[in-house]
Amino acid sequence: MSERLDWHDESGLPPDVAGTVLTVGTFDGVHLGHRLVLDRLAARAEATGLRSVLVTFEPHPLEVVNPANAPHLLTVGDEKLEVLAESQLDYLAVLPFTPALAQYDAPTFVDAVLRERFGMRELLIGHDHGFGRGRSGDAAVLQELGKARGFGVEVVPPVLAPDGRPVSSTSIRRAVAGGDLERAEGGLGRHYGVSGVVTEGLRRGRTLGFRTINLSFPPPRKLLPPDGVYAVRVCTPLGSFGGMMNLGGRPTFDDATRTLEAHLFDATPDLYGRRVRVDLVRRLRETRRFDSAEALRGQLGRDEQAARAALAEA
Repeated sequence: MSERLDWHDESGLPPDVAGTVLTVGTFDGVHLGHRLVLDRLAARAEATGLRSVLVTFEPHPLEVVNPANAPHLLTVGDEKLEVLAESQLDYLAVLPFTPALAQYDAPTFVDAVLRERFGMRELLIGHDHGFGRGRSGDAAVLQELGKARGFGVEVVPPVLAPDGRPVSSTSIRRAVAGGDLERAEGGLGRHYGVSGVVTEGLRRGRTLGFRTINLSFPPPRKLLPPDGVYAVRVCTPLGSFGGMMNLGGRPTFDDATRTLEAHLFDATPDLYGRRVRVDLVRRLRETRRFDSAEALRGQLGRDEQAARAALAEA
């Protein structure tokens, strides 16, 4: 029988890591509830001298175990990593979520993955967390496992929204899908955003006097708000710029193709090929057809005034 690998080799963690304080979950959106878990994780790491680790999954587990009910996601690709980079997390482990992993019950997942692979000494979980087959690893089960196996378990309480309900990825998804950006912002602690690479467009904006940047459309699993015109802040490698964005088609030109097209105020940076993030500040109006390009130009002028006012208030 071959010699068993050291857990550092299996996890990718450096050999000087004596043990970890760990949390696990999808962390879609990295909302205020997730941030509280990460803050508590950092505090425990500092108090114990252990390293903090977040174990998360790709793809979302429901895409494997129940694809029909898999949600659209608040953060896709590098979006989640960018938000997590602002935390005090020491290490992030992204596990491929496979049908085989989905069959692990809670004790097997704790022993084979969290303890043996990642050297877990303490576990922090959200109040409503569950993992393992059928989400059987809830707080009560994990606390019993902790007692039996000698690791600490801390259950982090929820962060409550103004309506008194716990902040959750599900509630934020409902807000975004309904165009309620203010409610989404309240749960996320930041504006809802979408990222993409700036690509070549049809250059129609220039003919209207509103030069635009076109973003590559996000992956199908990315949750987008309703089509319309939005006041936005565009975060780029060259700085942050206020602007307005059209999400959807361009019916005035008989073009039903959904696009992300943003006009930046007071700036014309060269962003072709660069990755940018568009933070959605306020929805200004729906996308609609105008009788002429001149009528559209007049509306864009009014949209700019409304967007500047919304950005000034944000």
